Amino acid sequence: MMSMSLEQEIKDKALALGFDAAGITDASPISPEHVGHFEAWLRSGYAGRMDYMHRNIEKRANPAKLLKGAQSVIVVAINYKPPESIADCGLRIADSRPDSNPVGRVAQYAQYEDYHPFIKSLLRELADFIQARTDQTQRFRICVDSAPLAEKALAVRAGLGFIGKSHLLIHPQLGPQVLLGELITTLSLRPDEPIGGSCGACDRCLRACPAGALRPDGFLDASRCISYLTQYGSQEESAGRTGKWIFGCDECLLACPLQQSAPAHTNPHFRRYPERATLNLREVLEWTKEEFEARFHDSPTRRLGFETLRRNARRCLESDISGMKKI
Repeated sequence: MMSMSLEQEIKDKALALGFDAAGITDASPISPEHVGHFEAWLRSGYAGRMDYMHRNIEKRANPAKLLKGAQSVIVVAINYKPPESIADCGLRIADSRPDSNPVGRVAQYAQYEDYHPFIKSLLRELADFIQARTDQTQRFRICVDSAPLAEKALAVRAGLGFIGKSHLLIHPQLGPQVLLGELITTLSLRPDEPIGGSCGACDRCLRACPAGALRPDGFLDASRCISYLTQYGSQEESAGRTGKWIFGCDECLLACPLQQSAPAHTNPHFRRYPERATLNLREVLEWTKEEFEARFHDSPTRRLGFETLRRNARRCLESDISGMKKI
């Protein structure tokens, strides 16, 4: 019987830890085409107020800049698609609450505990496993979203899917509702092959975007994106443009056929709070900062901040009132 390769052991361990997919790529720079597209995106002003996107471009394009001697990158993904009945319930509540008790919708990833520390903790366990399986001391760098790294491009190279017209990574089985993490290491591993794939003629995400942020020329105008506006947009920029979304937006990914056919999240250790699917707008405006911290101490919403959430609640209320006047 042939012994299992170290690469397969690592991927199997990642799945055993609770990740839904794992792949391996080398630590070489990402393609010049990807870098060129990113730089053109920046020059066009589509990054809006996200000034940090203009920094550390060399690191973003080259994993070896984040860890001296890096040879490989292990890319992992967690599926966060809620059970269908729960997701449908949240949408029905948001659309059917009486006007005297309006609610704002929350993006589905923010209905879970904060994924940054959760994914980091599992990647630490994976690094310990790899170190125990090798003869020499290896070094590791854990990256989850906040590090300057082109994680979607690396995920494509590691065989985890393709980047769709929504600009989201789309896994062929898990769809676009995946959270990514990376483990950069000095260990040399055999890389996986990209699997290819594309959206083809499908443009449902483009048609579903209420703000027109997904441009037909292939660029994402983040300054128009509702998710961006709920986090970075000024009062003037976002007035009347965020609808019922109080934090984030799921419209493009919910329109994706591969999202609709994907399995639901099953990891019992990655906690989801269904009550966070919608927030009572008037209650949000009555909370103290202490109440906000207590409710969202373990949530991505905490990173949004108390005052920004209150501002978004006011926007949603204004949008609700404006909609009533049109009726």
